[in-house]
Amino acid sequence: MNISGKSIRPFIGSKNYSISRNFYTDLGFEEVITSGKMSYFYIKEFGFYLQDAYVKDWVDNSMIFLEVDNLESTLKKVQSLKLTEKYENVRLSKIVHKVWGNEFFLHDPSGILWHFGKFNSAKQ
Repeated sequence: MNISGKSIRPFIGSKNYSISRNFYTDLGFEEVITSGKMSYFYIKEFGFYLQDAYVKDWVDNSMIFLEVDNLESTLKKVQSLKLTEKYENVRLSKIVHKVWGNEFFLHDPSGILWHFGKFNSAKQ
């Protein structure tokens, strides 16, 4: 199959849509409201749809990997936002070193797990 794509945009849920919208804006995403129950959040060429929908099993198992150029400076930037102090249930880890590269983790207010990472090679 030969598919030529331009972007991939996952849909994620939120336990409290208003709080999640504020969280992602604070994290640095731009918001485009697409309907009363959904917004598109983006940084440059990539993004995702946030829905005013909560299914515990779905949200608890949702993960997003965001590859970054500089993991250390990204972690410092996220730490400076003090999201763990501002939002209930938000957790931020230290950098974890793996065989394939390095990453740190950020749980959003609903429990969505974000992996911020840098690969050792471009073919991951």
